[in-house]
Amino acid sequence: MKKLSAMAASCAPVTPRVLPTPLVSAVRISSDLAVPVYLQKTYWWAYLHPNGVRFFERQWLVNCILWGNFARLRDAALSEMGTPITGNTLQVACVYGDLTPKLVNRIAPGAKLHIVDVAPVQLNNLHRKLGGNRANVYLHHQDSTHLTFSDGFFDQVLVFFLLHEQPAGVREQTVAEAIRVVRPGGKAIFVDYHGPSKANPFRYIMIPILKTLEPFAMDTWDNEISAWIPPEFNIQNIRKETFFGGLYQKTVITKAT
Repeated sequence: MKKLSAMAASCAPVTPRVLPTPLVSAVRISSDLAVPVYLQKTYWWAYLHPNGVRFFERQWLVNCILWGNFARLRDAALSEMGTPITGNTLQVACVYGDLTPKLVNRIAPGAKLHIVDVAPVQLNNLHRKLGGNRANVYLHHQDSTHLTFSDGFFDQVLVFFLLHEQPAGVREQTVAEAIRVVRPGGKAIFVDYHGPSKANPFRYIMIPILKTLEPFAMDTWDNEISAWIPPEFNIQNIRKETFFGGLYQKTVITKAT
């Protein structure tokens, strides 16, 4: 997620910071990185307040929120990265539930998993959830719209149910950054909401829910994720799969070699 002030930032290469040590103790928090205004105003109750974090960090609850589809969508994302998962992997934003623990368990010896989030409370929650001492797992206090990694640093990037929570300009920059840091031939994997078919009864249940609680989410119904790819990137392939009558999607963008 998320830095509103970086909406207009270019996709030019940036100088990467020195990578932090593996996850063994406290998460390093940058004092000059503020939580975006839209996140504070819209999602404070779900992602920023400690009580909200404690409440939503329940496997059964995140599964209910996704109408029983969490495991299916989680496994669809993980299957894209192989078993075991090799190379450098980036997860953009922390996720409630067991997605990240499952991802950690698939990391091959010598491979590395990096996870970024703009909210310190989310990073600290994930630190606790992973149990502290995890070799080759790195947490970064970073903004999805202004990643400090160099171009092509990662073999694959996963963005799991983040885009629907971001305003248009922020979302476009998140997509741009996710693709920028993927190596040629690597994949950016996006799992999120999708416009369901008119025959799907959940279409009519979800419209008032999303408009009330997720004010940016309808953009994922009305637009393809591929529409947010900047024209300067050379894309080899875009593959989309939908789930649960079209309410959810997995879009995989492969960068050209």
